[in-house]
Amino acid sequence: MNSHATAHRAVGTVRRTLLRTALTGAAALGAGLTAARPATAATSAPAATSAPGSGPRPSTPQEALAELAAGNRRWRAFRERHPHETPAIRRELTTAQHPFAVVLGCIDSRVPPELVFDQGLGDLMTVRTAGEVLDEAVLGSVAYGVLELGIPLVVVLGHQSCGAVRAAVEAEQSGGHLPAHIQYLADQISPAIDHSTEGDARIDATVDANVRLVRSRLAAEPDLAAKVGTGRLAIVGARYELTNQVVHRVV
Repeated sequence: MNSHATAHRAVGTVRRTLLRTALTGAAALGAGLTAARPATAATSAPAATSAPGSGPRPSTPQEALAELAAGNRRWRAFRERHPHETPAIRRELTTAQHPFAVVLGCIDSRVPPELVFDQGLGDLMTVRTAGEVLDEAVLGSVAYGVLELGIPLVVVLGHQSCGAVRAAVEAEQSGGHLPAHIQYLADQISPAIDHSTEGDARIDATVDANVRLVRSRLAAEPDLAAKVGTGRLAIVGARYELTNQVVHRVV
């Protein structure tokens, strides 16, 4: 991931691979999170297959996407259920866990996945790094959820006004060096910088490009790619808008 050319090749390879999977690309994923960036918080998304706590947990990529979409609708309508927090659930979770999605998101305090998707204890396995940056520990954490727990969905969740992305873009423009380990984050994000735009538009476009880059790296992992190929796993990109609290897909 040290050049723009490498990043573009990785993205292109993954796109071709995903088009050949049993999920049938956009048709399958369209049943879940909103497919395009909504203009307002009132934009609707398909209903979930069941309400939290009232039916079986999602076991397929499509069911998991639908559950996250339903939770995000509740969140942005201020109708959160805060599911799976009862004493009985807490006792049940002492012996086992069965999360239905891995969410790789940013450390930003405004974007906690359990809240923006209105999920509870044992529902999501969350991994958070600044700018969704991958390293071996993050890759291992995601792989653990998929390969050991059988989780059917991985969501790479970027967000509007990402500080890590801004730092990477501004450092490249200025030629300056960021403090300590923050430079490592910028180096990992820099292949995704969108040079077709300027100013805040460049930062905004790079948020999406970074989600695509991270998603492509995950999808290129052989063990994960094998599960995608059989339809047992989907790896999708998404973005959270701070202005209206909507999560929508990044394709």
